[in-house]
Amino acid sequence: MGFINKDIIIGFLVSIFATFCGFYIYVQYVSRFGFYETIQMLKEGGVVGPVIALAALPNLFVFFIFLKKKQDLRAKGVLLATICTAIFTFILKFL
Repeated sequence: MGFINKDIIIGFLVSIFATFCGFYIYVQYVSRFGFYETIQMLKEGGVVGPVIALAALPNLFVFFIFLKKKQDLRAKGVLLATICTAIFTFILKFL
């Protein structure tokens, strides 16, 4: 793990947290149903992937905040997490 910088891991974790927050906000406040009902409807409708992709939008703001603060390695971590989210969404589409 010597080739991965601590700041990249911090950026990655912040990005994952931002994605989970975006998902929670969507499920809790955008849907008019309860939390667990909405998740069940997303699973049944097969739209978990697109919702996760939308939930990753806060990563854009986190990325630019890190760039503005000249924390490039943390911004790389955010980019890495966003790419992982995209791959996960792509995999969900074909399962």
